[in-house]
Amino acid sequence: MDIVLLIIGFVFMLIGILGSFLPVLPGPPLSWIGLLLLYLTKAIPNNWWVLGVTLAIALIVFALDYVIPAMGTKKFGGTRAGVIGTTIGLLIALVFPVLGPLGIIIWPFIGALAGELLNKADKKTATRAAFGSFLGFLTGTFLKFVVAIVYLGLFIATAWEYKSALFPYFD
Repeated sequence: MDIVLLIIGFVFMLIGILGSFLPVLPGPPLSWIGLLLLYLTKAIPNNWWVLGVTLAIALIVFALDYVIPAMGTKKFGGTRAGVIGTTIGLLIALVFPVLGPLGIIIWPFIGALAGELLNKADKKTATRAAFGSFLGFLTGTFLKFVVAIVYLGLFIATAWEYKSALFPYFD
């Protein structure tokens, strides 16, 4: 059963990393579930402090992911239309990967600009607001990605530390 929990936990870690970029998946909370599954194995002693602190961080980052883009948009004079445009641009980049990895950066900006242009007449203000929305999106995505990678590192380090207990037949 420990091996099954370990494999499912690792899958949650990978989905959590993907969730750092995909707006429909909550990356850090999914990575935290992977940590939880690791600590639910019989081979690894429960450390509720680690699980509690990592859960708090995952929830804070999850909440900040909604606050940071709005803050960036507002700081640069944007509206909700810019934030919605950024999300639509990201979805376009994921569904139609025409520009490859560069599309993840370009399409959210184009989406934010389009959203602001549909909402405002002034092109300079729309461009500035789109830039703010885009910066907020990048900041939130980077923060989620860093947390998911740190959780993956914690997962691997913990599994490695207890590898003889997890894999007694391979020792």
